Amino acid sequence: MLIKINSEEDTTRYGLSLASQLSPGEVVCLVGDLGTGKTALTKAIAEGLGVTEHIVSPTFNIVKEYHSGRMPLYHFDVYRVSDPDELFEIGAEEYFYGEGVCIVEWADLIPDMIPSGSRVIEISYGEAPQERIYDIGWTE
Repeated sequence: MLIKINSEEDTTRYGLSLASQLSPGEVVCLVGDLGTGKTALTKAIAEGLGVTEHIVSPTFNIVKEYHSGRMPLYHFDVYRVSDPDELFEIGAEEYFYGEGVCIVEWADLIPDMIPSGSRVIEISYGEAPQERIYDIGWTE
C-alpha cells in the first residue's frame, strides 16, 4: 500500500492513526535514506501512544525505552550495528516479543533479526521537497 505524505502534519496524522492500531509485541520497521523522516514518524507514533518523554534518535545507544504511554515504546536505531550479536547482547528478542511496541529505524540492515509479521514502512522522497511516499507492507 502506498501513502503520499505532503507535510509534517500528514506525518503526524499518519503516526497518530498507526499508533491507535498497535498492540503489545508489534514491531514497526522504518526503512529510508537519511532525512526521509524516520524519527519524525517515530515521534508521531509515540505521541499517539501517549508517550510524554522527548523522543530522540537512539543512534549511539541502539535502543531507547519510553514507559509513559499506554504501553512501552522501544525505539531502535540499528544504523551503526556492525554485528547482529550486538542486538543479542542487548536482549533485542526480549524487546521484539515483549509487552511493548518496537520501532526499528534502518531495519533493512538486520533482516534476519526482524520477526515475521512485522510492519515495514519504506519511506522515500517524493517529487516536492516536503513530499514523502510510504510504501507499507509486512515481513514474511
